[in-house]
Amino acid sequence: MPLTDMPDFAGIILDDFATRNAMRVDTPVILAAEPFLDMAGEDLRRRIFLTENERGTSLCLRPEFTIPVCLRHIETATGTPKRYSYLGQVFRQRREGANEFYQAGIEDLGEKDAASADARIVADALGCLQKVLPDKAFAVTIGDQAVFEAVVAALGLPAGWQRRLVRAFGQTDLLEAMIARLAKAQPVAGLSPEVELLLEAGDEAGLVAHLTNEMDRTGYLTNASRSPEEIVRRLKEKRHLAGVSLDATKLDALKEFLSINVSLRYAPGVLADFAKSANLPLEKAIEGFDARVAALGKAGASLADITWRAAFGRPLDYYTGLVFEITVRGGHDVLVGGGRYDRMLTLLGAKDHIPAVGFSMWLDRIERSLEGASTRKVEAGFRAESTRKRGELR
Repeated sequence: MPLTDMPDFAGIILDDFATRNAMRVDTPVILAAEPFLDMAGEDLRRRIFLTENERGTSLCLRPEFTIPVCLRHIETATGTPKRYSYLGQVFRQRREGANEFYQAGIEDLGEKDAASADARIVADALGCLQKVLPDKAFAVTIGDQAVFEAVVAALGLPAGWQRRLVRAFGQTDLLEAMIARLAKAQPVAGLSPEVELLLEAGDEAGLVAHLTNEMDRTGYLTNASRSPEEIVRRLKEKRHLAGVSLDATKLDALKEFLSINVSLRYAPGVLADFAKSANLPLEKAIEGFDARVAALGKAGASLADITWRAAFGRPLDYYTGLVFEITVRGGHDVLVGGGRYDRMLTLLGAKDHIPAVGFSMWLDRIERSLEGASTRKVEAGFRAESTRKRGELR
């Protein structure tokens, strides 16, 4: 999409960002692919446009701004707290719409008061949308990955199952399949008798030797993405997790939690009641959740217009806490999405822990909302004029 196709309201967004103490930055269009492949999640990974340089290094067209903005912050050694804003093109393979489109957003790095930072980022997103779409009412849906992680941990599942469930958070079909699987232990299928015997005997050295011989015999060894030792570790974990199941009480508690879907003004009480009835130690998660609700109220957000869905997540692997999306009330297009990603900067190489939260605006979807509003206004004008003329004829 050429720059001339930037929406007319882009200037309104940039002016609004400036009033929110967010420094505008830009990032390269062609970037190293590794951070996105490692952290972005399967949904985004399969949409990335990949290429290679002459040295064989994987590169990609910029698929989003959060990771490159964080990398820029680390490279420039800028202190925190720091707020950045951006507006530019991103490139993704899409089933519908253009593969090149504009996003804008704010990344808030280093604010230690997570509840206040979360509330501010949601308020910023709503405030900016209201500047661009002043005649619209909005609906906000939030989830909380930290609360989900706390529930899963409190149920006493092995760490491997906890990781699986957390990675599936927000992916309804996958999560439901995992919960169904947890109802009954299942053996690992497809293993050869030799591998089964070695696993049963706990002979790790023998299993490594067996796999090495097989990989050498089949010619797979030179092209293997994982070493025999890594494969053995994965097989042991897979076999261990296959034997895990949840008792009916805990399984019902997990299902009950994921079914919660309430107005945020009632959410603290509902979460507290759930923890009590399920007898789960969720005090720390509840404390953080309640602090955010209080901060949102203090920031002027209408809690009645915000819905907490306990199963709601966003398809990016780097989120760690709050996740949220904003739509026009009654609409389906997600105009803004965002959340908290406290582990990302450390994983990208930052020497110190830097908490972070942010949001992205989908400018093509906002433009459609504007065009729809303009069309309805014109149609309403025609109807009013037609009614007036019929009155004059009478």
